[in-house]
Amino acid sequence: MEKQYVIGLDFGTDSVRSVLVDSANGSTLGSQVHWYQRWREGRYCDSATNRFRQHPLDHIEGMEATIREVVKQTGVHPASVKGICIDTTGSSPVPVDASGTALSLLPGFAENPNAMMVLWKDHTAIAEADEINTLARTWGGEDFTRFEGGIYSSEWFWAKILHISRADSAVKAAAHSWVEHCDLMTFLLTGASDLSALRRSRCAAGHKAMWHASWGGLPPDEFLAKLDPHMVTLKKHLYQETYTSDQAAGKLSAEWAERLGLTSEVAIAVGTFDAHSGAVGAEVEENTLVRVMGTSTCDVIVSGQDVIGERTVKGICGQVDGSVLPGMVGLEAGQSAFGDVLAWFRDIVSWPIDQLIAKSSLLTPEQIEQLKGDVIAELSRQAEQTPVSESAPVALDWVNGRRTPDANQSLKAAMVNLSLGTGAPHIFRALVEAICFGSKKIVNRFTEEGVIISTVVGIGGVAKKSGFVMQTLADVLNMPIKIAVSDQAPALGSAMYAAVAAGIYPSMKESVAAMGNGFEKTYHPRPDMVRIYEKLYTQYDALGAFVETNINNK
Repeated sequence: MEKQYVIGLDFGTDSVRSVLVDSANGSTLGSQVHWYQRWREGRYCDSATNRFRQHPLDHIEGMEATIREVVKQTGVHPASVKGICIDTTGSSPVPVDASGTALSLLPGFAENPNAMMVLWKDHTAIAEADEINTLARTWGGEDFTRFEGGIYSSEWFWAKILHISRADSAVKAAAHSWVEHCDLMTFLLTGASDLSALRRSRCAAGHKAMWHASWGGLPPDEFLAKLDPHMVTLKKHLYQETYTSDQAAGKLSAEWAERLGLTSEVAIAVGTFDAHSGAVGAEVEENTLVRVMGTSTCDVIVSGQDVIGERTVKGICGQVDGSVLPGMVGLEAGQSAFGDVLAWFRDIVSWPIDQLIAKSSLLTPEQIEQLKGDVIAELSRQAEQTPVSESAPVALDWVNGRRTPDANQSLKAAMVNLSLGTGAPHIFRALVEAICFGSKKIVNRFTEEGVIISTVVGIGGVAKKSGFVMQTLADVLNMPIKIAVSDQAPALGSAMYAAVAAGIYPSMKESVAAMGNGFEKTYHPRPDMVRIYEKLYTQYDALGAFVETNINNK
C-alpha cells in the first residue's frame, strides 16, 4: 500500500514548527522549527502597555521554510504528502484588505503596529472588553457572551478589533475585514483571493467571536450597532458559517506547491487553535482534561451534547460544538501566564547577567543564554528541596492578568509571607505553587458546574521538561497527571485533522485511534503533600480575594 503522509503546522508565540507524520501510525518522520526574527528583536511590541503584535512576514517566512525543509529532510516523495492543517495561537486577529492581504504587507502599513497581527497576549483592549460585557448584560436581549463563559476578554476578537478601529483611523478605513491567524495562513496556502469563500474556523469563531448557531452565527446588527456602528459595517465582510477542522478548506495552490516542493493535490484543512489541536494530539476523550502547558495554559475538555445540553459553564473561555472533535462540545479554560511566571522570575534574578556580564563581553550571547537556562534548572532543584510550611511565601499567578475562571486582565500578582529568611528558591517554589493553585481554580470551576474530570493529561514544554512542576500539580489537584509521549501534540493533532480532510480516514475517531502516540509517564499525588497544599490553597484563595477586592479594583 502506498505510504501517505500529512503535515501539522503549529504556530506558537515565539516560533512555528512543521511536523511530517506517517498517517498509518502517527510516527513523526521529521520536524523543523523557525523562530520569528522580528518578534525576537522586540519590534512592534511594548510590554509596559501590554501591546504585543507580530508581523505576518514572520509567519509566512516560517511556514515556507519549515514545510520545505521538513519535506527535504525526510526525503518523502512530494506526491505522498496528502494533507496539511494549521494551528495557531488565538485570538490573534489580522486586518486585511478586500483580497485577503494583511495590511502590514501593503505600502504605508509595513511598520504600523496597529496593522500587525494582534497576538493572543495583547491586553490593550481591556476597556473595550469591559464595554462589551456591560452591553451584553444591559441591552435587554440575548447575552451573546454566555457560551464564552459569560465574560468577554480583552484577549479576544471583537475587543481587539474595536480597540484598533478607535485607536487608528487609517487601519480602520483600510481594513476590509479581520481574519484570525489560523484562517489567514490557511487562506494563503489555498491561494484564494475571495474572502467570502474562506472557510472560517469553528474553533476560533465560537470561542473568541461570540459565534453560535442558536442565534444564526455572529451577534446581530442590533447588538453590534449599540457597541459601535462600524462593527455592523465590518460584519458584512466577516462570516456566518463556520467549519470544523476535519473538513478541507481547499487544495494547495500551484504557487505554494512550488514554494514548498509539494503538489497542488494536497488538501488544506480548516485551521484551528493550538490548544484544541493539542487536545486531539493528546487523545482527548470525555471526562479527560488536557492541559497545554507552555508560556500560558489552555485547558480543554470535551462533552457529549446529551451531557452538557444547554448548560453553560461560567467564567471559562467558551463551549463550542465541534471545536475539538466533531459531534462533541469543546470546553476551554486557561491561565494567562504559566511558564511565563517562572520565566519572569528567571529574568528578575538574571538581571546582573544581562546588565553586567553581557556588557563586559566576557561571555558570548549563546553562553549567556545557557547560563540563564541554568538559573531555572538550579532554582527548580533547590526549590524542590525546600520544605513546605504554612509560613512559606504565598503568591498569585496573575502577572499577565487572569484568563479563567472569570476573566479579568487588569488583575496584578502579589506575594505575602516574605521575611529576611526568604531566599530565591523559596520565592521560586511559591511561584510554582501559585501556577498550580491557579490550575486548581479552573478544575474546581468545571466540577462545580457539573463537568466531570476523571483524568488529567499534560502536554507542552513545561509538562515534558519540569518534573518538579508536574509533581506539584498532581499534589495540588490530588489527581494523577499523565504526560503525552508526543513532544509536539498540537502539530500531531493538526496532522490528525489533515488525515481526515485528505480522505485518509473517514472520521476523527479512526484518525486518533491510528495516529495516537500514547503516554510516557504518570505523576501520582502524594497524600502528605496533598494535605499540606489543601491548607496553602486556602491562603492563595484568601490572598486572591483580598487583592481583587482591595487593590486591583480601586
